[in-house]
Amino acid sequence: MLDAVSKGFFHVLARSRALKRLASRYGMAKHASFARRFIAGETTDEALAACRSVQGQGMLTTLDLLGESVGSLAEADAATRAYLQLMEQMAPAGVDPNISVKLTQLGLDVDRGICVDNVRRILEAAKRLDFFVRIDMENVPCVQPTLDVFDVIWQQQYREAGVVLQSALHRSEKDLERLNAMGARVRLVKGAYKESRSVAYAKKADVDRAYSRMMRALLLHGTCPAIATHDPAMVAEAKQIASEHNIPRDRFEFQMLFGIRRDLQASLVKEGYRLRIYVPYGREWFPYFMRRLGERPANALFVARSLMAER
Repeated sequence: MLDAVSKGFFHVLARSRALKRLASRYGMAKHASFARRFIAGETTDEALAACRSVQGQGMLTTLDLLGESVGSLAEADAATRAYLQLMEQMAPAGVDPNISVKLTQLGLDVDRGICVDNVRRILEAAKRLDFFVRIDMENVPCVQPTLDVFDVIWQQQYREAGVVLQSALHRSEKDLERLNAMGARVRLVKGAYKESRSVAYAKKADVDRAYSRMMRALLLHGTCPAIATHDPAMVAEAKQIASEHNIPRDRFEFQMLFGIRRDLQASLVKEGYRLRIYVPYGREWFPYFMRRLGERPANALFVARSLMAER
């Protein structure tokens, strides 16, 4: 119950434009270690440096230029051009050619056709530069439109892209079955958005059971499965499934968020598993940060301790 209250509270904060403006002005200052725990920084140089540091620890990375729900085609074009510029900078910087994008950042809520064109612009660059592009999943109103856009680019033979599914949603197991049959690359998460009971599981135990079922289906029938979790029980279960079915460690990977469960990250690398770290950065960091806090009360306590220490 506490987790649900925490998630709801921080999702309300995430939608506050006033707090977002205030956070963008002050929150990523050098002294604000509580934000930098989860976010690589605001600039591309900071993000590239963070990726090199992570890769130096034996992990893989994916870079995410934070931003979502743009309100104009000009903003969507600017975000697309920012990603194209980022991709050109990553290879010379020695950073893994892997990025994550949100479709509402590329214009999904403004003009779906333009959004598809923007995704194609990024995927054409991905093809030329040998990149992989993960299309992130957002809240429920965006789920079907996101999958529709993914279907369009898949039909147009773009294979440099994958998508994300959330085990918290009732529909996701059917979506996974279809995507596995297509041969699409899926990143499996539990889900960070606060959704209604009509479309999502209300209890954490039900979310976990759905994740377990989907993880098994993804490992046994998926293409390059990405098991994104910080839950040690799920990590152990994934290892067991892989062992029982003789799935080589290079046929799937674990994925975790920058700054979360560093102990678990280090142990997976030590054991020889592939681990990719999702590295977010940019000025539009506030909504992402609030969702991270809402996922676990421990995250909020970490921030509170940081704030007290800096007084």
